[in-house]
Amino acid sequence: MVNSPPTPALGQGERLLLLLLAALLAAGLLWFRGGLHPEAPLERLARQSLDLQVALHNGRPTLVEFYADWCEACRSMAPAMERVEVQHRGQLDVVLLNVDNPRWQAELERYAVNGIPQLELFDATGVAVGRAIGARSAGELQALSDALLSGQPLPQLAGVGQVSALGSDPEPKAAEAGTMASPRSHG
Repeated sequence: MVNSPPTPALGQGERLLLLLLAALLAAGLLWFRGGLHPEAPLERLARQSLDLQVALHNGRPTLVEFYADWCEACRSMAPAMERVEVQHRGQLDVVLLNVDNPRWQAELERYAVNGIPQLELFDATGVAVGRAIGARSAGELQALSDALLSGQPLPQLAGVGQVSALGSDPEPKAAEAGTMASPRSHG
């Protein structure tokens, strides 16, 4: 058996340095994970959003996002959505509807949600004026909300379109509803 030299004990200065390093790492991790607020922007927005029917009938334009907790695009878009909500609070309603919540099944069918994130855009009278499919940048969200607030046409962006009541049936027929793709299906 080979004897190895004894390991010297850490001195008081080294212990203090390790303690300081551990405290800095803990503080950095806390900051990186959002501070002492365990909720991410997506959860905060969803928790504080108005009921959809209230939002559509209160005289303010409404931006509805169909999302899922597991959706990376939805999560990455959430800070910008939160900024829009804070900036336009009292002028524009931001409503989040989780596609995994069976409570919103009728809305998923009504608005033909088959991918997320999907934004439904409504004027101040609750009339659907457009739809945006896919992740949106902060600038795009701001442009969409500005158009809603000013009553102007929606900006020309990829994946954004006007909606029309012509030929649309707001209530899907039972046979069609059974064959509709689920927003949670990936194939």
